[in-house]
Amino acid sequence: MSLQAVSHCLDVSAAVSHCLDVSAAVSHCLDVSHSQWLSLSFRLLGLCNNFAYVVMLSAAHDILRTETNETSTLNISRSNNSRYDCNEISTAAVLLADILPTLIIKFSAPLYIHRIPYNYRVSLCILTAAASFLIVSYSTQISVSLLGVVFASVSSGLGEITFLSLTAFFQSDVVSFWSSGTGGAGILGSLSYLGLTLAGLSARNSLLVMLMIPALLLISYFFLMRPPSSLPRWFFPKAAETSVTDRQPLIQASASTVTDPDLTTSQKWKIIPSLLKYMIPLAIVYFAEYFINQGLYELIYFPDVSMSHSEQYRWYQMLYQAGVFVSRSSLRCVTIRRIWILSLLQCALAIFLLFGIAYLFLPSIGLPVIFLIIIFEGLLGGAAYVNSFNNIAVNSKPEHKEFSMGVACVSDTLGISLSGAIAIPVHNYFCSLP
Repeated sequence: MSLQAVSHCLDVSAAVSHCLDVSAAVSHCLDVSHSQWLSLSFRLLGLCNNFAYVVMLSAAHDILRTETNETSTLNISRSNNSRYDCNEISTAAVLLADILPTLIIKFSAPLYIHRIPYNYRVSLCILTAAASFLIVSYSTQISVSLLGVVFASVSSGLGEITFLSLTAFFQSDVVSFWSSGTGGAGILGSLSYLGLTLAGLSARNSLLVMLMIPALLLISYFFLMRPPSSLPRWFFPKAAETSVTDRQPLIQASASTVTDPDLTTSQKWKIIPSLLKYMIPLAIVYFAEYFINQGLYELIYFPDVSMSHSEQYRWYQMLYQAGVFVSRSSLRCVTIRRIWILSLLQCALAIFLLFGIAYLFLPSIGLPVIFLIIIFEGLLGGAAYVNSFNNIAVNSKPEHKEFSMGVACVSDTLGISLSGAIAIPVHNYFCSLP
């Protein structure tokens, strides 16, 4: 072979190598771009899904204290003969309206929800979220307002089980993206309601402004997210056509046997016991957390500060959500395996505040200290949520992951529901004291 031919071969080899380098660079850029879009879409899905739920809880004190229309505000009767500044109805009533429909959905959905295409589910979430803001904003009766809260609960509950199940279709740490978004919903939802009302907007107009959130949910799911071809979007899947091999595992698994994802009922009941070690501690955390939020917050009142009782309540909700946001966004920095430790700490916090209300010593420690306690409460709750679902994602078999993520949603909702049921008689007891 001549030197010229050798030189030509070397040039060709260099060109091929260059092309491969360019191809690798393009592939890397596409992967980065896809990861960024995935991160953005799941953060927005988490934000939009929980927004209405958070706003209804932040507005709970206002919903029960006043009935408003365009021109006037009518104060609801309150128990003025009590040592506590109480609404006649506990804010736990709003909590129950905001959580019981979610509980029903989460208990029943794992048995049938996989047969409903994702686009229909998300469309229903969008419609019910918009309806919740409209109904509560134009309501002049507490019963109608609570109906609006129920619509927010349907949207949030159906959305959570839908989007957590959706994470099973992606090979990425989308659980952390989703959790960060839900934490952002907490802080942005409570802060936006607080800010709009402090700026002078009425409760009605504040809620009408928030109609942009269902619109953002529509954009995030239908336009920003790039779903895999295996995702059942509009067409109802047939069992014979569904194969988990088309699904991307949430966490890359080593070579493992993949079976049909259309699990039988007996298979599902066998999976549930293995999830209890995650679900029970999470349920306890949320029980203590929401007993504080909707049973005790409204009884923690500092009359000698410049803020009204309603303003203090809004600040409590906002600071709690700030703590949740920080801890739900911390998965890449800190992972926690022993969720029961968070359960014990949250229960201890609830007992401390309960005794503080009973013996009236909380005003002596000052409002700033209460603010710090509330932030710590939010940190515990957010950490329990994101780490519980991350532990399930890491430890579940690929073929069980979609079902496991969906059914585990029941634990936090069950804890919240029990706390609401107990918070009402506790509220009534304290408010009946002379």
